Amino acid sequence: MPQWQFEVLDPAYGKVSEGNAWDGSGMLFTRIFQSRIMRYDPAAGTVSVWREGTNYANGLTFDAQGRLHACEGGAIEHLRRVVRYEVDGSVTILADNFEGKRLNIPNDIVVHPDGTIWFTDPFYEGAAGPWSDDRTHKDLPHDSVYRLDPQPDGTYAISRVTFDTTRPNGLLFSLDYKTLYVAQSGRQPTEHRQLRAYPVKEDKSLGPPEVLHDFGAHRGIDGMRLDNEGNIIACCGWEVSGPGPMMYVFSSSGEVLETHPVPCTRPTNCAFGGDDLTDLYVTTIEGFLLRAKTNRAGRPLYGG
Repeated sequence: MPQWQFEVLDPAYGKVSEGNAWDGSGMLFTRIFQSRIMRYDPAAGTVSVWREGTNYANGLTFDAQGRLHACEGGAIEHLRRVVRYEVDGSVTILADNFEGKRLNIPNDIVVHPDGTIWFTDPFYEGAAGPWSDDRTHKDLPHDSVYRLDPQPDGTYAISRVTFDTTRPNGLLFSLDYKTLYVAQSGRQPTEHRQLRAYPVKEDKSLGPPEVLHDFGAHRGIDGMRLDNEGNIIACCGWEVSGPGPMMYVFSSSGEVLETHPVPCTRPTNCAFGGDDLTDLYVTTIEGFLLRAKTNRAGRPLYGG
């Protein structure tokens, strides 16, 4: 299988870029430490500021109505939250606490066709500015995945859906939405680095997971996306150990189908774009936006 060839679309700004989301004609991505959402326009070949003041926004996704949702994690006060950016420029807060305690640092997010919103809430030291270097600012005793259920009054009810995760990171649904894939991405030697598949029950709770891949002592998955065949395209690895910075292609059962080296130290997130959704856009720990032509097409649905 030919290796994907990555080109640099936006140079590194020195900090993390993340949150790739295709809006139909351009690629949105976050510059977390600048509190900005950027947009790459492939027709013009330019990158511009799409939104500022995003409170260290990380993961992004669209819903079926084309509304952009984000995980914001950038202040000790009330800005560790999941939000929706409205077309008039306003911000709707969907969740900022669980059982009366502030969220950790919301990270990645997907939307189910039924309107429920699912997000990961790890506490990674340093992920949202200087305050996050201090773990005494962590209020919750766990790092979990949550589901937000829309209510008749427009608010959302929050439910915890994982009870075995430490620092869950990327997440996405299978093609039939009966499985939730979660990147269990611990940093400490005692924490697992695994790709897990949780069955989604009728009541929208999760069953016990199957471990599809275990990365052992090496850096596991950060962000990931699904292709239109149900395979998982994942940002993995680092410069410190293992096979290095890499895009993995996993089957739905966890078989490694392909690996593609990435010209960076750590890839962070990815999304398909372009007219036929075969261009893969990748962000990195240094702040690059990269693109490669691939032999795969992304799932053509919002929230994927």
